[in-house]
Formats: sequence, structure tokens, C-alpha cells
Amino acid sequence: MADARKSRLSGLMGFGQGALPSVLSVVLSLLLCFLAIAVTRNDFALAVDAYLQMLWGGLGDLPAFGASGDWTRLTLPWGESALKASILLLTGLSVSVAFAAGLFNIGAQGQLTVGAICAAVLGAKLHLPWGVHPVLCLLGAALMGGLYGLLPAILKLTRGVHEVISTIMLNWVATSLVENWLVVGPLRAQGSGTGTDPIQHTAVLPRLLGELSRLHAGFPLALALAFGVWLWLSRTHYGFETRAIGLGAEAARAAGIPTRRRTYQAMALSGALAGVAGAILVLGTEYKFPNTLGAPYGFDGIAISLIGQNHPLGVAVTALVFGVLRAGGTRMQLLGVHKSFPELIQGLALLFVAGRKVWEVALARLRPKPAPTTEAPRA
Repeated sequence: MADARKSRLSGLMGFGQGALPSVLSVVLSLLLCFLAIAVTRNDFALAVDAYLQMLWGGLGDLPAFGASGDWTRLTLPWGESALKASILLLTGLSVSVAFAAGLFNIGAQGQLTVGAICAAVLGAKLHLPWGVHPVLCLLGAALMGGLYGLLPAILKLTRGVHEVISTIMLNWVATSLVENWLVVGPLRAQGSGTGTDPIQHTAVLPRLLGELSRLHAGFPLALALAFGVWLWLSRTHYGFETRAIGLGAEAARAAGIPTRRRTYQAMALSGALAGVAGAILVLGTEYKFPNTLGAPYGFDGIAISLIGQNHPLGVAVTALVFGVLRAGGTRMQLLGVHKSFPELIQGLALLFVAGRKVWEVALARLRPKPAPTTEAPRA
């Protein structure tokens, strides 16, 4: 029992040490963007106010809540942060699951798109009880995203097509098929509406705080899936075999691991997670498939995964941080700072994480060196 506790503790400590370069990268990107505002606007106080607005817009306006006692000053920002964090978390998990198997899934955007259109169609066309309808929509989106994620794995293992090339091209196939044909053609909303028909009220994900916030059931679902992926990768033999393939496919094959089967499973799960992200976007926020999904959450998931060190728990923390920043970014416009500034912070953090070796060398120099041991001469 004691050995098991020590093993778990050492694993958590190892994860914490591995996360330190990511933490430093995010802090450095925040600092540089702060200086960019202060220098370009020649106003240090403005930069402070802009960052405070971003913070209040993501975590809740504490000064306004203290002055008025109005809970919506807190709950509304919580909902916006959770909405963005849940999508970033699921697309980040999509990338990290594929990476665990040694694959680089650039196709989360396409998998999200096909999952979203599937959820929109099932939500609008089917008439089911409230407790069943959203579950069926989520499962349908996961199945559609999983099948779309399976295509690159089939092309790679049967025809030798690199997954980076196939997933990038499948993104454009999904966008052209869905947004440029289905949404403006066969699935176009009846009447004067744009996008697809609205989903039935029975398919809407329930709001956890009622009218106080847009926080809905998709957020705890995303957190639960992150925990489930962590358990799968770290506590099951299927996850162990998947990670073994990522570390060395030839060695894993020599050890008797069914590499083809595990690769198919990893890419199907990767696509399914992105498909669920699309369903949450439709069932919890848009209530239909709009003309375009707007933000490229699938590509953002790549950054979230890499900053989170491709670890499910690290991805969850990173998604929460950038969900807060991006939700609060809209309030920076009050001071003349563009709302996309948090995306610049995210991009810089990704660049700094890419230079991980620099951080590791710097941190190694800061660690105290063990004192040399001297042995007594043998008689």
C-alpha cells in the first residue's frame, strides 16, 4: 500500500515538474503582452486596467459584485468562461489522445464540424423526451466525429498517407461539405432563417444556474471526459499499449501489442472527442448550426494540447486558463484593446513551449547540485 502511494505521488510530482515550462511560458507571454500594451499606448495604467478588465470578464467582476451584490456580475462571466473552456478542452483532448499514439491530429476542426452538423440535424429532426434527446445527439456527434477521425488512420496504415496531410485536407472537405453546401443548401433553415433549423427544446443542454448564466451541462461533461481519458491512458492496459506505440511503434509491435488496432482506436476516440465539442457548441450555445462556426476551435485545440504537455489534466488546466482569458478579452475593448488579444497570449505561449529545451536547461542550472560524496579508503 505504501509503495503504491509513493508511486502515485512520484507520478504527480513528475507531472508537476513537467508542467513548469508551460507555466513559465504562459507567465512570460502574459508579461510580454502587458508590456506591448503599455509601450504601444504609452500608458502603464491603461495596461493594468486592460488586464483587470480581462480578469473581471473571465472570473467575475468582484468590485461590481461587492458594490451591488448582484450575483450576475459573477455568474455571467463564469458561464462565458466555461463555454469557451469546454470546447477548448475537448479539442485539446482530441489532439492529445492522437499524440499519445504517436499521431499528430490536425483535423479536430473538421471532426468538430461534422459532429456539430450531426447534432444539429438530430436535434432539429427528431422528437424525443428531454432526458433522451441531448444524449442521443451527443452520441451521434461522437460517432460521426469518430468515423471522420478514423479516415486518416485508415489512409496511414493502408496507403502510407501521413496523418498531418490527410487531416489538414479533411478539414477543408468538412468545411466545404457542411458550410458551403449542406447549411446553405439541403439543410438550410426554412423561411428567412440562416443556418440550419433550430434544434428542439428537448435537445438543449440544461443550464446549471438557470437564467443567471449560460453555464450548461457541457462543461462538467468536458471535465468528466478529461478525467476519463486520463484514467484510460494511465490506468488501463489499452492506454498503456497506446502510449507504448507512441514511444516506439516497432518496439511495441515486437512486444506483441496490436499496433494497428490501437491506432484505429486512438484516432476514433480523438475524432469522437472533437465531435462532442461540436455537439456542445450546437446544443448548449448556438441551438442550430450557424452559417459558419466562427472561431477555429479545432486549431486552438492544438495549442491547448501542446501547452498542456499533451497530458489530459494539463490540457484541462490550460483550457480553463485560456477559457477565462478569452471570455474576458471582450471587455478589453472598453479600453480600446482588441478582443483577440488573449489569442496573441495563447500564440506566444505556444512559441515559448516549443522552446522547451531552453526552459529545461535554465531550470537545471537553478537546481542545487548534490554535494560530492567521499568514500573512506578500503583497508
